[in-house]
Amino acid sequence: MDLSLNFHHLRYFWVTAREGSVTRAAKKLRVTQPTVSEQLAALEETLGERLFKREGRTLVVTDVGRTVMRFADEIFALGTDLVDTVRGRPTGRPSRLAVGISESVPKVVAYRILEPAIDFGGPAERAGNRIVCYEDAQDRLVAQLAAHALDVVITDEPVSATYTQAYSHLLGECGVGVFGVTELARAARAEYPRSLHQVPMLLPASGTVLRREIDQWLDMRKLVPRVVGEFQDPALMTVFAQAGAGLVVAPDAIARETVLAQGLRRVGSMKPLRQRFYVVTVERRLVHPDVQRIAGAARKTLFKKDVALPLSVREPRVR
Repeated sequence: MDLSLNFHHLRYFWVTAREGSVTRAAKKLRVTQPTVSEQLAALEETLGERLFKREGRTLVVTDVGRTVMRFADEIFALGTDLVDTVRGRPTGRPSRLAVGISESVPKVVAYRILEPAIDFGGPAERAGNRIVCYEDAQDRLVAQLAAHALDVVITDEPVSATYTQAYSHLLGECGVGVFGVTELARAARAEYPRSLHQVPMLLPASGTVLRREIDQWLDMRKLVPRVVGEFQDPALMTVFAQAGAGLVVAPDAIARETVLAQGLRRVGSMKPLRQRFYVVTVERRLVHPDVQRIAGAARKTLFKKDVALPLSVREPRVR
């Protein structure tokens, strides 16, 4: 026996059960009553169970029919959501946004980018929405994105051209500064940036885009700091800086919430160095409503303009 389910038959059953009679179902489906009856009989034969019974003149759904009805409700609701999602319309159902976050992206940046998609007891239509976050190396995250295991990847560099099905969408950029505990910061401000030569520094891990740009910035000025630590995790790097292990480099857009909040002081800017952040999707344009929301908010607020940061003394001019 062929046990494959014919969804055409299932739809006829679903409409009949909702309408309460073959006559009304036929009118709703714009077909004849015998056609509806034939489709119902075919579905019952496939399942090997009666789905309706007669009680007088009334057509009643059986216990098995009620079970099938619950599945049919979910199946056809999902079908409607599929069409609405492809056409860019909101579905009204709780959404799940699977996000990959590159290891080199500061945690606060990731949070600030994702914040607009998080349900804080806001509009009822967003109730139940949730975000599932995964942190890993960018290449592995993009591979998962290509396999549709993730909806979006947040990273600080565009994807390689080898990933032909992945598209990088720039969220924004910000300046980069040098920070340290009071004693180190005060000493480094004198004759900045020449004062960075042989000063203890904590830098992002080799191979990251920010590290490459920092190295180029230092090389152009013939500066060779004493690198005392390299870190994949920007938050851990800040902890070491807070302990006085060395100066640290951080994006200005979140400096108030990270390095400055940890009691570090600003030494100066690394102009014209800029740090950029991207969302990566498998679509050429942003179609997922939550991804559209976070991209729009990041461009309007987080990266709208350079942040004015405090200095206890006038910031040295970068040469």
